Amino acid sequence: MLMTAKPATAAHKRYTIRTLAFMSGYVAVMVALIFGAFDEIQGKPAAWILAAAVTAPIVGQIWATLALMRETDEFFRAVMAKQFIIASGLAMALFTGWGFAESFAGAPHAPGWYIYPLFWGLVGLTAPFIRSSQG
Repeated sequence: MLMTAKPATAAHKRYTIRTLAFMSGYVAVMVALIFGAFDEIQGKPAAWILAAAVTAPIVGQIWATLALMRETDEFFRAVMAKQFIIASGLAMALFTGWGFAESFAGAPHAPGWYIYPLFWGLVGLTAPFIRSSQG
């Protein structure tokens, strides 16, 4: 998410540490899921706790990103906000379009959680084109 080649600031270092901490928890739960550690709870009330456990690190990572924006200068904050807005809009448009394709054209189902990696992928794809804080 660094936007220039300048040396990392203390805020960027904190962001990296926070992101690694939150995403390592996410990866740990997902690896356990992939290897069947939670197969016996599917369809049971405990599955709701598992869903919350997988979601919590994502919320934490979003908080880490917002903290980075708060801790950096106005220019960085404005450019990053612009990237977030454009990536969010594109992710919602693409995911909504896919949902309509599922409903009307028989497209295969896409799980709702796909929107999160789609969003970050779009942040990465749009970042080289969004280099200004202007309109």
